[in-house]
Amino acid sequence: MTGKKKSAQASVEAMYRVFTVPEAPDSTLSRIDQNISQNLAGFLQEHIVAIERDLAEVEKDFADPIIPEKPVFVSEQAQFLLDKLVANSVHTASPAFIGHMTSALPYFMLPLSKIMIALNQNLVKTETSKAFTPMERQVLGMIHQLVYEQDGSFYQKWMHNPQYALGAMCSGGTIANLTALWVARNRAFPAEGSFRGLHQEGLFRALKYYGYEGAAIVVSRRGHYSLRKAADVLGLGRESLIAVDTDDENRIEIDALRDKCLELQRQKIKVMAICGIAGTTETGNVDPLEAMADVAREFGAHFHVDAAWGGPTLFSRRYKALLRGIEKADSVTFDAHKQLYVPMGVGLVVFRDPSLASAVEHHAQYIIRKGSRDLGSNTLEGSRPGMSMLIHSGLKILGREGYEILIDQGIDKAKTFAGLIEADADFELVTRPELNIMTYRYCPENVQQALAVADPLQAEKLNASLNRITKFLQKTQRERGKAFVSRTRLEPARYYHFPCIVFRVVLANPLTTREILGEILEEQKGLAEEPGIQEEMGLLQKTAREVLKKHQPDARLA
Repeated sequence: MTGKKKSAQASVEAMYRVFTVPEAPDSTLSRIDQNISQNLAGFLQEHIVAIERDLAEVEKDFADPIIPEKPVFVSEQAQFLLDKLVANSVHTASPAFIGHMTSALPYFMLPLSKIMIALNQNLVKTETSKAFTPMERQVLGMIHQLVYEQDGSFYQKWMHNPQYALGAMCSGGTIANLTALWVARNRAFPAEGSFRGLHQEGLFRALKYYGYEGAAIVVSRRGHYSLRKAADVLGLGRESLIAVDTDDENRIEIDALRDKCLELQRQKIKVMAICGIAGTTETGNVDPLEAMADVAREFGAHFHVDAAWGGPTLFSRRYKALLRGIEKADSVTFDAHKQLYVPMGVGLVVFRDPSLASAVEHHAQYIIRKGSRDLGSNTLEGSRPGMSMLIHSGLKILGREGYEILIDQGIDKAKTFAGLIEADADFELVTRPELNIMTYRYCPENVQQALAVADPLQAEKLNASLNRITKFLQKTQRERGKAFVSRTRLEPARYYHFPCIVFRVVLANPLTTREILGEILEEQKGLAEEPGIQEEMGLLQKTAREVLKKHQPDARLA
């Protein structure tokens, strides 16, 4: 025995084997596969390290830029992934992970994903996708019907018509929003007379021909950052994404929207698109979509609704009215990897009018030829996996009623959590849930009393201290690894629009219970008593006493 480590060899035979021969049943990779298939929750719980490791330390495991000359064994790489990658991943499926828009997945998504990967279809053209192409068209039709509720004859006419598209599948909400605004831009400056259209001659010539000084996309201040990216990519410039003020419920103010559109019109700036939000990222609120549709029609603008988060609320008979007016949108974005419970990453955009997608149609001789059924002619991305298979499976296996249960439970759970917060004197509910996203913060009762009577300067001092405390609690709770809430910054009107750091929670995981929510609050209260934050807590209490003494001199102070 020399003790010399056996190494893998590169050869024609070895290359053939890795493409044709599976790993032995007792190999590391096979054991991982079996564990995931038989007990996913247990696998994640066992292998993901709960206590957070500093990212700078994790980077050391991925610091070598040299591609190895010699191959390694599959089991060796599998073990490396277990020890260095899986162990330091985020347990997004945990019922106590309520900080972001990622949830547990239905168990059937894993084996079905294997089928999708094994088939390795490319949805850019029918030559590499065949049955996946009509399936994707069906999925687009199903979501289109959920939004626009057309009758069967409409879908019989348009769903599989190769000259038209009811929407476009893509990798997520960012590309879906970009696709919708790409259509809006091209339609805003169509071919006319000697002008061959913006898509041929470009933005500069389009503005010159139509007599505009610029073009703008109008959205509320709660609009997703992907819209700013879209303005940049489409050549409008980031400053052409015009933000409109919101009301106390984080919804766009309709009067302010109309005034802004009139102002742009006077400046000879084309209102290219107006974007409504169905489920704002930070607070989960829904814009007044019906009124926005009227304003868009008034100014001849494309009306787009970013429903990446809130779109599936349409499954709920109890809550779908929150999205009233979405059926008037020219285009609507959905993220399937959010509340359709599909793995990362797939989104889509649907168009009310099947002819809209033609505004961005592209063809080539070797691929996506004119008149073909190739889906790549209307998508920004070229090669794409057959993720529609997973959406199709979710829609069929869970059905409308299953999704309705998930949506109703999520919204009801948010209301329950809001109730727990309001019943606890140590917490303040900052934004009440409309869908299933909400914000709150740790704020002792006497501090809340002080904020209620504080002048602007006093409120600023109290909130600045609370910001430091909130940041400490959120970061420490995340590092301990038992639970996770995210944090964001809002400007509540009741605090003179001072930027306040708050906890943000997303309650979409069906495995999250009332007991878990209660434990999250209890852990946060415990963290507020730790030595590392006591100096700041002392300053906060001192300021609160001074405010209450000044405004309520006869009150008994805590």
